[in-house]
Amino acid sequence: MPETVSLDAAYPAWARDLAQKYRTKTVAQFILHGNVHDLVRLEGDDGRVDYVPLKAFLNDELFARRERRLFYDRGGGITFLDAESMKDFNRAVSGYDTLLGTEYAKALPRDPVRVLSLLDNYLRLRLAERKRIALVIEYAETLIPVGDIGSAGAEDRNALVILKRWAHDPVFLRGDLTICLVTENLAELNTSVVRSPYTEEVFLPPPTEADRLAYLRWGTANRPFAERSDFTVETLAQATAGLSIVHMRAILAETLEGSGIRLTAERLSNRKKELIEAEAYGLLEFVEPSYNLDMVAGHAEAKKRLKGAAEALRQGRSDVLPMGYLINGPVGTGKTFMVTCFAGEIGVPMVQLKNFRSQWQGVTEGNLEKILYLLRAIYPVAVMIDEADAVLGDRNASGDSGVSSRVFGKIAAFMGDSTNRGRILWFLLTARPDLMPVDLKRQGRAEEHLALFYPQTDAERAELFRTMKRKTKLNMESDEIPAALIHGDDPSDTTGEPAPVSTIHTTVADERHTFSGADIEAALVRAKFRAAVDGRTAVRIDDLNAVFEDFIPPTYPLEVELQTLVAVLECTSRELLPPRYRSLGREALVRRIEELRMLIGSAHAT
Repeated sequence: MPETVSLDAAYPAWARDLAQKYRTKTVAQFILHGNVHDLVRLEGDDGRVDYVPLKAFLNDELFARRERRLFYDRGGGITFLDAESMKDFNRAVSGYDTLLGTEYAKALPRDPVRVLSLLDNYLRLRLAERKRIALVIEYAETLIPVGDIGSAGAEDRNALVILKRWAHDPVFLRGDLTICLVTENLAELNTSVVRSPYTEEVFLPPPTEADRLAYLRWGTANRPFAERSDFTVETLAQATAGLSIVHMRAILAETLEGSGIRLTAERLSNRKKELIEAEAYGLLEFVEPSYNLDMVAGHAEAKKRLKGAAEALRQGRSDVLPMGYLINGPVGTGKTFMVTCFAGEIGVPMVQLKNFRSQWQGVTEGNLEKILYLLRAIYPVAVMIDEADAVLGDRNASGDSGVSSRVFGKIAAFMGDSTNRGRILWFLLTARPDLMPVDLKRQGRAEEHLALFYPQTDAERAELFRTMKRKTKLNMESDEIPAALIHGDDPSDTTGEPAPVSTIHTTVADERHTFSGADIEAALVRAKFRAAVDGRTAVRIDDLNAVFEDFIPPTYPLEVELQTLVAVLECTSRELLPPRYRSLGREALVRRIEELRMLIGSAHAT
């Protein structure tokens, strides 16, 4: 058997995996993906440790025994990290020029078609001489991007054909040759190469806590780290989940070599957010709450459950947590605000998933792969997806060459991975849960369905008013409640037979006359404006009464009724339902929902 890559126990697990797969001599082409732009730990025979880029690790360590080591990327062309490989390649190019009349010895080509043809000739020539060779193609997605081969350019098609031929060429498989295609996102590579039985995938994972601790001990050895940090290396390794070794190097440099600003918890938190958001290309945004759940008015049962989940997170009881929550209810009921306040309760970060879809082929799936990779890296983490019915799509979507259905399938599979229970907690927010596919709402994904409704009682409306006073920093001369918020008609019917459809319509119609939290907040801002125009800093009760008497909140009666009823139907706990909805019959609910859909559809059509 020819000499192959080493199985040195000091190597990262992915490198040992690559070596083991190569030794089977059934595959010569590998796809390295994941954390490919990070530093790799390199430990020499003398015990000295260094952290080097992947390219240097492959050249100086993993493929160090190869007689010829070549690197290529579309921008930089063919490069070498050792002089002997460069000399040998230049000799071969001179012979190539003589035979074919080219002038590559004067300036090596960079475009994939000419480069791959030149490399094909060189590899076959040296393999015939029993040379041991390693070829690393970086940024492989620029050579063989994902997409329909029929619509690809001639250059992309030729590159794809050559790489596919190399993967199963008997000459390459018999010889001592390793070809590594390097890409960050596997989804950006042409699927015919990724799924080829002649190509093996090797995933480079993000650094674990043990990896980060090893780097910190190495990077702070004999340096004044303890004098300039509120962290020990052990606590810093725990607090930097989701950061790469490159990120860690930047933080150490800022602390030990830069301005000397002390590394505090606040500074680390801010830097971590900056680094991860930049790494995510703006696809993830950290939620920075100003309040906790005590700031949420009403929704007592929903708050109770979320407070319980927050306590379980603090205690590390991941086994008792649901995989995720579906937060639904009519517009203005505070869904986003409640989840943001939940972020203020927990000891783990919360991120919001931004729009990752793109009009460019392959970019959407590449963005999603990046997001899921980072979520694995930074757990435990809570993920908020607002307008989830629009963002997440559907398995049956069509018209985009299957991108939406593939994206949906990947999200659904990731959300349903039971190994992520307690590590990644999902919050799907929507006013229209009926538009979301069952795949995401079922048990094992968004397991708890919490429905939020407009305030039901005078006490809840008063509580909501006081909460909005604090939120808007309203300076008021008294503690009076505006007359418009006191109805005196609180519902109390909690028993009885299922209500008929006429009762359903009346129940929701009554509720539409109340003010939502968003309505009250808008009215309070108007009252502050009224006082400011009058030259006052304090708002009087007559200001509030006048504003509420004048205020006409936007009304969409059919839409609000539909959103309310689908929230009732979707809710997974009777305790979460206001008393007026607990006796509504499901059959009548479904009939009324269908009527509303038809009415709204007809209204939009006209």
